[in-house]
Amino acid sequence: MNVELRHLRALAAIGDEGTLTRAAVALHLTQPALSRTLDQLETRLGTRLVERTTRRLALTEAGQRLWEHAHRILRELDDALEEATAGPRPLRVGFPWAALGRHTVPLLRSWRAEQPSTPLAVRWCDDPEAALRQGEVDAAFLRLPPTPGAGLDVLPLYREPRLAAVPAGDPLAGRAGLRLSDLAHRPVAICATASTTRAELWPEEARPETFEVAGVDEWLTSIATGESVGVTAAGTADSHPHPDVRYLPLADSAPVTVHLAWPHTPTHPATRALREHAVRRLTKATRPEEGTRLEEGTRPGEDTSPGKGTSPGKGTRPGKATSPGKEAPRGEEAGPAQTRAAAPASAPPSAPATTPGTVTAELPSSTG
Repeated sequence: MNVELRHLRALAAIGDEGTLTRAAVALHLTQPALSRTLDQLETRLGTRLVERTTRRLALTEAGQRLWEHAHRILRELDDALEEATAGPRPLRVGFPWAALGRHTVPLLRSWRAEQPSTPLAVRWCDDPEAALRQGEVDAAFLRLPPTPGAGLDVLPLYREPRLAAVPAGDPLAGRAGLRLSDLAHRPVAICATASTTRAELWPEEARPETFEVAGVDEWLTSIATGESVGVTAAGTADSHPHPDVRYLPLADSAPVTVHLAWPHTPTHPATRALREHAVRRLTKATRPEEGTRLEEGTRPGEDTSPGKGTSPGKGTRPGKATSPGKEAPRGEEAGPAQTRAAAPASAPPSAPATTPGTVTAELPSSTG
């Protein structure tokens, strides 16, 4: 099977641009030349990658998978060539739009102090998982478990509570806290950029009207003007305060689990150091009165309990790096009843794990 880099570049551009015309312009090719290149790739693979009609163009399932791999392969090639001439590159880390809330700056500052020879390049991503799959970042913090089969390892770090977001002048804003039922009769804005909120948070018989907005600015504006209310992770209150939006605790909503994810085959030699740094710093910051335990010897996705399976609530120890195929379904967060403590509060830290994907740590709850 003779597949060349030009074939991968062609597919990457077609998937990015959405039309052959725009992809040809991006690659500085004629449209017929690009069509021939795509035909060659499909012929050599023996499968259809792009569905083409007179009205639309769309990647097939196989095309979507190869499109993501193509981005990662091309990115790794560019990185290798750049390192050959300019030396080691920074460790690229993707953050969701709410980042890690109040923990973001302390984490980055402590990395800079402890790892001065490895710069960390921060990238704010609408979809950190997609950036990770395409090789745009080497690791990413996520508030949703990665899609199964994406070739990523994942480490749960800590839980943060959900908050209600209401207009500052709303009668609800004067309360000390709310329940989901208080929002059930209001329109709920859902941010399109990797939101952890969905109608399924509410009981089926009491679900609110929901509508999607493009990004965090639109989400805040919708709430501030009284058009809607919202539900979000606690980190949003720290990273996106707004004078006309009040954030309030939600008493009956399961917390959001913050994860660190990276490719099963790491793309940067400092990935393991970042993982251990995140465990050490974030567990300490979110529950300073308790110790952090790192354990060795568990393979990613390995069942470590008497029960079967490794999804949260079925034997996965909090903090253990696993393959996402064994994770909870996408969008489900592991609540307190689904995890068990890794060590008593007095347990001292032990030695770091020695192989990727073997870290185990307590999964503390952030107070936001």
